[in-house]
Amino acid sequence: MAEGEAADDEIAESRRRTTSRRQLAQSELFENISPDVGELDESAVEQALAETPDDLLALMANLVGATDQRLRDLARRLAGRLFLDIARSGPTRPRGTGRMTEQPYRPDLGDIDIDASFDAIASARAANEAIDPEQIRVRAWTTPDTAICLLVDRSGSMGGEPLATSAVAAAAVACRAPADYSVLSFAKSVIAVKSQDVHRATDVVVDGVLALRGSGSTDLAAALRAARVQVDRSAAARRIVILLSDCRATEEGDVVAAATALDELVIVAPHGEHLEAEQLAMAVGARFAVFDGPSSVPGALTGALGR
Repeated sequence: MAEGEAADDEIAESRRRTTSRRQLAQSELFENISPDVGELDESAVEQALAETPDDLLALMANLVGATDQRLRDLARRLAGRLFLDIARSGPTRPRGTGRMTEQPYRPDLGDIDIDASFDAIASARAANEAIDPEQIRVRAWTTPDTAICLLVDRSGSMGGEPLATSAVAAAAVACRAPADYSVLSFAKSVIAVKSQDVHRATDVVVDGVLALRGSGSTDLAAALRAARVQVDRSAAARRIVILLSDCRATEEGDVVAAATALDELVIVAPHGEHLEAEQLAMAVGARFAVFDGPSSVPGALTGALGR
């Protein structure tokens, strides 16, 4: 089975594990943003985002897995925009000389390149059919000399704030390296939410991350080796692996060897659970940053990548 197929199967299986309204009500925000079954008050969501962003993002991550299908669908449509908006906070373009290039269509990426997309548009109009987005091209800034692989830890319990943190990180990486990035999720096994050489819209990637639920032990060495496989698929001169984890490995493996085999490693860990991560960063010469909650992840990434 191909890597992308394995990821899709894992995501589909995760979607079958839902969260009841009673469980969701454990959040103090829940009754405000969902006053009744199948309802989602977007004005209350915006207010909560302004007042308590981390609590709201954690709740939205859980709402995407709600048992109530209407509420789940509403949350999925809104979550993609919310997480992308948070991810765009602060500088997002990697350092280096950018250039305008033709790229596959993505709603948030840039302006449609009419010349490059003309045949697809003309054919669709002639056949009175909807335009196939896969045939559309856009013009957007990119730095093709930088590739990023994001590793997110899904071992143990993953829901609420940890899940929201992973989704914000995925959106932030998509903003920083839209043409050349991958997102891997790991516990005992590693799956690809997005492979380095596969195009996926950012909202699809975020939705895929939000579908994941935690399980099992932590094979950190295998995750780092898988990240190297991903960035090795890129022709970029600069290849960065970002590890979002407390780095508490519970499976055997030479973590230091796997880490030092990477061109560049950035380790980002939650405040208060960062001791092992900081020790690993010091041991292998990786850059290191901590974050206080999902909304602070973009700033932590910007600081670490800018050093």
